Amino acid sequence: MNIFKRLKSILAIGLSIFFMLFLCVFMFGIINNINSEYNITVGDEYLLHTTFPLGFSVSGDDVNEILEVNQVKNVTNTILANKNIFELKTLEKGTANLQLKILGLIPYKNVKINVVSKIKVIPGGQSIGVRLNTDGVLIVGTAEITDGNTKTHNPALNSGIRIGDTLVKINNIEIQNASHVGEIVKASNGNELSLTIKRENRRFVVNLSPVKSEQDGEYRLGLWVRDKTAGVGTLSFLHPDSRKFGALGHAITDVDTGVLLSVRDGEIVRSRVVSIEQGKRGAPGEIKGVFYETNNPMGKIEKNTHLGIYGELFLDAGGVDGQKPMPIAYQHEIKEGKAFILTTLDDNTVKKFDIEIIKINPQAKPEPKSMIIRIVDRKLLEKTGGIIQGMSGSPIIQNNKVVGVVTHVLVNNPTKGYGVFIEWMVLESGAVNNI
Repeated sequence: MNIFKRLKSILAIGLSIFFMLFLCVFMFGIINNINSEYNITVGDEYLLHTTFPLGFSVSGDDVNEILEVNQVKNVTNTILANKNIFELKTLEKGTANLQLKILGLIPYKNVKINVVSKIKVIPGGQSIGVRLNTDGVLIVGTAEITDGNTKTHNPALNSGIRIGDTLVKINNIEIQNASHVGEIVKASNGNELSLTIKRENRRFVVNLSPVKSEQDGEYRLGLWVRDKTAGVGTLSFLHPDSRKFGALGHAITDVDTGVLLSVRDGEIVRSRVVSIEQGKRGAPGEIKGVFYETNNPMGKIEKNTHLGIYGELFLDAGGVDGQKPMPIAYQHEIKEGKAFILTTLDDNTVKKFDIEIIKINPQAKPEPKSMIIRIVDRKLLEKTGGIIQGMSGSPIIQNNKVVGVVTHVLVNNPTKGYGVFIEWMVLESGAVNNI
């Protein structure tokens, strides 16, 4: 009897543990099926689907003027018949908090509903040339100097300066470019110089004494510096009211150090695609282009961030001004499935190519890698092998809305890559104060 009682006890405990694990997994699935925050445009309606009996309460300033929430009953759609559905009707701009409750009693999740203005942008896809001047000069290396007594020196080696730092001032003189650094050092006559160094968001001062080089008799600090960069990319969007643009969908970084370049100024110019190097597994391809009409830039670059470059457009960029503005989609509106991108290949015409959005990563703050996409268009695959360098910034369109921008390729599978949500790029551009 004791054996049977013990077995029953073990079985009961096992079933209890199994039930608790099942309940936890089930509830985790429900919670993660609902985002913590939604941006919904004024006048739109949105259906919030759950798979568990839930009630709700709504709070916020003047919430009844902002949002109307109703539980949908008598659902005839067989796909939705077993779901608990809430209809969110937006009325005015503002924020409301929706608290979901199991069986209408047990609070388990708060959802923030932001009712926002409808934002429209003109999608890009045009090939552009990018010329960027850094804020100061980027330190990309150090070197030994041999003096007249054949003794070697490396002034920067033990000073705390690192590769990837930015030199912004010498003796409180703002550095304009690499040549400017050389001029100041040569004129120093070997006297100690005060260098203002920028590392991320911190500045500090380093004192170094130049060494007279045996090779040419000039004073040197033993620093290799770079002051500008240039390349080809894709225009992502133009906000027609503010003339703000976004492009690339990722930061411009130094080719040697990988450091995000701090912008002093820059410009975008017209570019013509001249050749395409096809992407292969482990070897990203590349769009190669040439700049033209460089004395008449299309716009100025105001900032370089981890979500792209942004600035103001002066001139029409390949017919972008003739296009009709299109609403942006917020992340909860994006669906896995069919979409297309706009990009320019060697025919120098913006064309659309089919893709699939295969994964969406809900994000509470601006981050890259918002979604994973796959190129399915045969013509594009035959031409490029997938996503290649220079296509970054190509807008992603789904259901007549701009949903995101191509950013990076998966190196081991060039048919796949990442996209960033368009809402993050529009916010980053400064075209709107908030979303």
